[in-house]
Amino acid sequence: MSAIRRTAAALSAALLAATGLLAGAGTADAALPTPVSTATAKTYLASLTVAAESHTTTYDRALFPHWITISGTCNTRETVLKRDGSNVVTDSACAATSGSWYSVYDGVSTTTASSFDIDHLVPLAEAWRSGAWNWTTAQRQNFANDLTRPQLIAVSASSNRAKGDQDPAHWLPQSSYRCTYTRAWVQVKYYYSLSVDSAEKSALTSLLNAC
Repeated sequence: MSAIRRTAAALSAALLAATGLLAGAGTADAALPTPVSTATAKTYLASLTVAAESHTTTYDRALFPHWITISGTCNTRETVLKRDGSNVVTDSACAATSGSWYSVYDGVSTTTASSFDIDHLVPLAEAWRSGAWNWTTAQRQNFANDLTRPQLIAVSASSNRAKGDQDPAHWLPQSSYRCTYTRAWVQVKYYYSLSVDSAEKSALTSLLNAC
């Protein structure tokens, strides 16, 4: 095989591995899409509208259709579990039958997929209070199933539930992941033109300055 063909084959294999298509296995390296840089996040944050949260009492999770079919028999949850795990094997229904997962929020590891949740990094309720109350159902579905932005991540159920719908002024992951988390939070809010409240912006500013 020529050097060019060997290079092409290697690139093809790398692309397949990155999308979790080689032997049905995901890799830990292919987790949350890499968020923007700290400098870009600072620029984004400066442009976000600062406003008090609103429409709090009208939030309903059902207004954000989630875990839609992504490909074949795989829905959003199963796609993220496969992407974020190591050596993930799935059955014909796309359910993970084996593999391992590491929760960057709290350092917890597991080999049981059902013990991990898929977290909306910017929670659905937070998005609602920050402007998503005014979106169409289609827009909310896109937000709830966004695999392109750093919005969905497999984490321990305990950390996901401890976080709930809190913003970074009230909850943060372990210190080693805070810069990534903050940059991702700002990127998602910026992309979807969501507002930040004053305490949230203050916390995000301090966190980015420490990165």
